[in-house]
Amino acid sequence: MLRQTALLALALLPFSLGQVSEGFENGWDQTAWPTYAADCNQGGKVSLDTTTAHTGKNSIKVEGAGGYCGHIFVGTTKVPSGDVYVRTWLKAAKALTDSHVSFITMPDSAQGAKKHLRIGGQSKILMYNRESDDATLPDLSPKGIAASTALPTGAWQCFEYHLGTDGTVETWLNNKTIDGLTAKAGVANANAAQWQKSTIKPKITAVYFGWESYGGDTNTFNYDDIVVSSSRIGCA
Repeated sequence: MLRQTALLALALLPFSLGQVSEGFENGWDQTAWPTYAADCNQGGKVSLDTTTAHTGKNSIKVEGAGGYCGHIFVGTTKVPSGDVYVRTWLKAAKALTDSHVSFITMPDSAQGAKKHLRIGGQSKILMYNRESDDATLPDLSPKGIAASTALPTGAWQCFEYHLGTDGTVETWLNNKTIDGLTAKAGVANANAAQWQKSTIKPKITAVYFGWESYGGDTNTFNYDDIVVSSSRIGCA
């Protein structure tokens, strides 16, 4: 009886104190983890992959086609109301190129209707992109590019980020801070001049994992052991 009471109390806690965790070992629950393709969907595919996983035997595979309408994502709308931390293990088939792409997209009400905060790449490095003004973090200058990093391919990588209610952005790859993908409220950042011109503080309503290309690039990503939480998760 005591255990049931404790479980009920946990269930009644606001989500800002909880988290979502999914490793797809019981399959792909398409109600809890629906696909997402804004505006159009031409050629992208999402499937349960039983041939590769970070842990266990299953992961989600996203086969992204070229061009904007070749995009496809899968994710959750269960997002904390305050600070948001997201951790995913991911594996990319191909390296990021000079072309602009996204592998995580998040509807962002702070930017307005149908606008997204996006994580992906350009100039062969990882970056954020704010759809409403097309700002990037870092700036795509030589110094900004050097402050980011490439995304390794063909092996599982631990990718984690934090969106603070004060506008803070922090990002880690395999538990190592990516300086170019860090912007803290009230702290000037020489590599974030474009990003920090705006007063927008991200307020995301969902997190979706997949592929979106604004040129002809195609890629296949696998995602596993995803956690969306109100506190830092780490790679353990």
